[in-house]
Amino acid sequence: MQTKLHTAFIFALNILLLQSVVAQNENKSRNMSGNPLFPGWYADPEAIIFGKQYWIYPTYSAPYDKQVFFDAFSSRDLKTWTKHSRILDTSAIKWARRAVWAPSIIEKDNRYFLFFGANDIQSNQEYGGIGVAVADNPAGPFKDHIGKPLIDRFHNGAQPIDQFVFRDDDGQYYLYYGGWRHCNIAKLNPDFTGFIPFDDGTTFKEITPEKYVEGPFVFKRNGKYYFMWSEGGWTGPDYSVAYAIADSPMGPFKRIGKILQQDPAIANGAGHHSVIRHPKTDQHYIIYHRRPLTEKDGNSRETCIDLMRFDENGFILPVKITKEGVKKSRL
Repeated sequence: MQTKLHTAFIFALNILLLQSVVAQNENKSRNMSGNPLFPGWYADPEAIIFGKQYWIYPTYSAPYDKQVFFDAFSSRDLKTWTKHSRILDTSAIKWARRAVWAPSIIEKDNRYFLFFGANDIQSNQEYGGIGVAVADNPAGPFKDHIGKPLIDRFHNGAQPIDQFVFRDDDGQYYLYYGGWRHCNIAKLNPDFTGFIPFDDGTTFKEITPEKYVEGPFVFKRNGKYYFMWSEGGWTGPDYSVAYAIADSPMGPFKRIGKILQQDPAIANGAGHHSVIRHPKTDQHYIIYHRRPLTEKDGNSRETCIDLMRFDENGFILPVKITKEGVKKSRL
């Protein structure tokens, strides 16, 4: 009799323990963003905070001729995301016809300026490059700001794609951009219709660090400029993110090392990222794309988020990519 009671007790205890583990996992899942952040194939995500909302503006990941629009996603807590469909498409940008890529957005004077690449031009004889659109709302609809590309030629060997706009503390706006292993910086004029030459009379300065391929991103922390970029091939296992630190937005930027790359147990091809900082906690998040282990198509890319941390000297620690993502966090 005692043996039967003991067995029943152990069985009941195991059931309770199992229920506790399940409950803990459910609670954890409810409090975590999960990866990917939202369904669909999306790449090159630019994340930014507007007011009390997080926003992500990615590339629609598909064959070039189908990349004719942008969707955006907003969230109040990093977990639940709302899709804003076709905030911009080529019907509003008459000169753009395909390969609409890598949006970068910034707010200025209560308007929202969306910079983008289009047409994947391969030489100065083709028409396209980097454009800029404008809207009164971060969800659009956006319209062409100047009716033509902002940059339509190759300068210093840089393909005019993968633009990122950065506002420095003194109010100057800079545009970083470039594919084909070259990166340029230029000073935007106040209305974003063109550029202000540097003191030496040049407009586009090359700042390419070692191993740079594409996807520049810049942020400032504790008075230092962190310049980040993607390395490797965008469809390959070597796609990754590295960085440099400088005392000026112009650099010079000396490569420190790689901080984001694939994990063969989680996903492939982690790269082309952006960074946001929670204004109350100083927590930094890295938002990037990666390819599920089950996918072989180069366009099968999804948008994910993980924590980005620093050591006591301000260097970025290697990022661990996860399936869980990050904890819910309101602004």
